[in-house]
Amino acid sequence: MKLSEIHTNPDNPRFIRDERFIALKKQINEFPKMMKLRPIIVDKDGMILGGNMRYRALLDLGFKDVPEGWIRVADELNEEEKRRFIITDNVPFGQHDWDALANDWDETELEEWGIELPTEWGVDENDFNDEFSLPNAEKGFSQMAFIVTEQQKGVIENALRKSKGEGDFPDTGNENSNGNALERICERF
Repeated sequence: MKLSEIHTNPDNPRFIRDERFIALKKQINEFPKMMKLRPIIVDKDGMILGGNMRYRALLDLGFKDVPEGWIRVADELNEEEKRRFIITDNVPFGQHDWDALANDWDETELEEWGIELPTEWGVDENDFNDEFSLPNAEKGFSQMAFIVTEQQKGVIENALRKSKGEGDFPDTGNENSNGNALERICERF
């Protein structure tokens, strides 16, 4: 199928930036079978209901045509079902078992696959002593960790998403989009 036959949803509530977009493109290049297992879903008019970011990644990678099965037409959905699918396709109902990931998976692979690891990954609170230092401290970087409730976490994640959605950040010298988004939020107070 030609990518020119489909188009993004102008009301898509999701976005992708920075290192996560790079990771998605790498994932498609290295594991193209993923696209058949989790195809782009379009309606009968070719509007993307699920997979806008995969579509953008494919375009960025120079794809014009894609193999059969990478795009699926969901023409059996009514308008309400389409609206619901657009949101629920990306809702993370579950959460990762960080202990299992830390013990059974390679951190570098997880990051390459687009898993956003918690900032405290691999750091025990007892490690904060006189000998503790951050790998980039000499470059003027610091790491912060907070303990929050699940409700607070949701509020914070929502604020970070909104901040990132306001557009590119000025040249801060920091490639971490969460750090830049948090600075933007804090500047308003």
